[in-house]
Amino acid sequence: MTAKATGRYETRGAVDLVALTRTFQAPISDVWEAVTESDRLVRWFGTWSGDPASGSVQVRMNAEGEDVPEVTFEIRACEPPHRLTIHTGDGEAAWDLGLELTESGGVTTLELTQVIDDPAGLASIGPGWEYYLDRLVAAQTGADPGLIDFERDYYPALSGYYTSLPRAGG
Repeated sequence: MTAKATGRYETRGAVDLVALTRTFQAPISDVWEAVTESDRLVRWFGTWSGDPASGSVQVRMNAEGEDVPEVTFEIRACEPPHRLTIHTGDGEAAWDLGLELTESGGVTTLELTQVIDDPAGLASIGPGWEYYLDRLVAAQTGADPGLIDFERDYYPALSGYYTSLPRAGG
């Protein structure tokens, strides 16, 4: 597989972010379940545990290796099946993520955004999200996400694209 860089560097209000989009020949409810239900999320991203009603869950990413610890995802907004925003980490390791889903004519569009405080981080952030979103596409279409190779096809292969995005260079 040859990965394709699709992300955009945008400013929305006073916030800089990277945005990536994928489309699915599936109802919005199906795509929502793929990104929010632990038994579906495990196919392409990882698992979560805990009670989302508490405002946070523990997430273990499954493509990062066995020794990667769980992280807390703080749920900032959840409006099924259209919008999910989460915060994870602290300080320089903090990430603010958003998912927006829309459906038209049986086609669901998912947009993932991440706030970018330091554009230098795009060299790894962009390829990372391309990788995970392509794993989601594979899971949704019945392909094997495990066949997608981050080191061969995504990083550092797509890093140059992300560091050269307008505004990403400074």
